[in-house]
Amino acid sequence: MTAAHKTALITGASSGIGKALAHEFARDGYHLVLAARSVAKMQALADELQQRHQVTVTVIGADLETNDGAQKLHADIKARNITLHALANNAGYGSFGEFKDSALAPELAMMQLNMNTVVVLTKLFLPDLIATRGKLLNTASTAAFQPGPYMAVYYATKAFVLSFSEAIAAELAPHGVTVTALCPGPTASGFQDKADMHASALVKGKRLPTSEDVAAKGYRAMQRGQRVYIPGCMNWIMAQSVRFTPRAMVTALVKHMSKPAAA
Repeated sequence: MTAAHKTALITGASSGIGKALAHEFARDGYHLVLAARSVAKMQALADELQQRHQVTVTVIGADLETNDGAQKLHADIKARNITLHALANNAGYGSFGEFKDSALAPELAMMQLNMNTVVVLTKLFLPDLIATRGKLLNTASTAAFQPGPYMAVYYATKAFVLSFSEAIAAELAPHGVTVTALCPGPTASGFQDKADMHASALVKGKRLPTSEDVAAKGYRAMQRGQRVYIPGCMNWIMAQSVRFTPRAMVTALVKHMSKPAAA
């Protein structure tokens, strides 16, 4: 079956890597389902993609931070008689600051979106992906490879996504379903605004790769069936070096690299 007869769901599709992924899928001929809270932004994107690539784009407003948001999205898609050939679990965000100072509710909402929603959507759409021998792309992060002071919960959620993705990749291989964990480093997107982390030394004054570059490379990795993909040579080296470095040292280094930069 050619991509022109396939359909992909992308969550967090209104901006950043999700929006860029939508361009990659549409360029390859996939019909799309875009899901996020910002319906107006997604509709503008849908209009552009439909005109440029002659694909069908369905826009669904979904609040995936809520306990039943993922189930509602699945029900909505099934009510439209849509079968998925690819699922991109891209929605997610982080928050910057010391854990002792953060409010509990936003941390729990982040855990719901970054972890629970990934599991629920994967579970509910697996029958589609197995039937179509499809592809699953989960957006993790280089944060997945070590603890992250100043973003403790976010780093932990991405470690979960990476571990979950690698495990089910092994389980699903006999069924012809590939699973790819995309693990970008800091990327020029709306993430820094949402996380309120512009003061972090990780991003302040740095030239970051674009969402478009990360999405294009991640999309190609998904099509290859690569289980873990880390864009950027230095990101890959740093992720691998964690395996040979004492964890206390790694955590101290990440704390130093992430701390609020001097004004």
